[in-house]
Amino acid sequence: MSETTPEAEPRKLAEEARDRVRFEEEALALADQVYRVARRLVSTREEAEDLMQETYARAFRSWRSYQPGTNLRAWLLRILTNLNIDRGRRVQRSPDMQPLEEGDYFLYNKLEEAGETDEERVDRRLSQDDAVAALSEVPHDFRDVLVLVDIGDFSYADAAQILDIPIGTVMSRLHRGRRILKRELADRTVGSNV
Repeated sequence: MSETTPEAEPRKLAEEARDRVRFEEEALALADQVYRVARRLVSTREEAEDLMQETYARAFRSWRSYQPGTNLRAWLLRILTNLNIDRGRRVQRSPDMQPLEEGDYFLYNKLEEAGETDEERVDRRLSQDDAVAALSEVPHDFRDVLVLVDIGDFSYADAAQILDIPIGTVMSRLHRGRRILKRELADRTVGSNV
């Protein structure tokens, strides 16, 4: 049996407080990287900020489950990815059914009036916003891998660890995700020229 001295409890609490502060500082130092990945997973900045806030709230609540010495960035991105998957499932269950109004076609109408050449139209269609929109059309499983490997520059092994899937699955989803994304980009580009 171990004896508990009156001094041991305050020391233990102080040590735990130092560990938590250290964890929070290390986690917050990765905030830019976490935000960049969040921004690529969702379509708006507001959603990315919300996703990031939820990620850090969950991480700070569960800080004791993090194993010091392991990859903190991967741990945080795993939380982010899981939250995004949950968010996607909620959205799928309750799709947005708002009707389009004439104001929603403003940009399209302006492009039609401009009489641009095919090359100019293709350049405009492949803007960053269109690329993000095309990426948002890629199913979650494939998009998560695309974002981590192609945009986040994670290795296959890191992506596999973050998503908790085998490396072979990462490679397969990456291949299929790239094909889907290319098709989406082509459809957007060709579709605007028709």
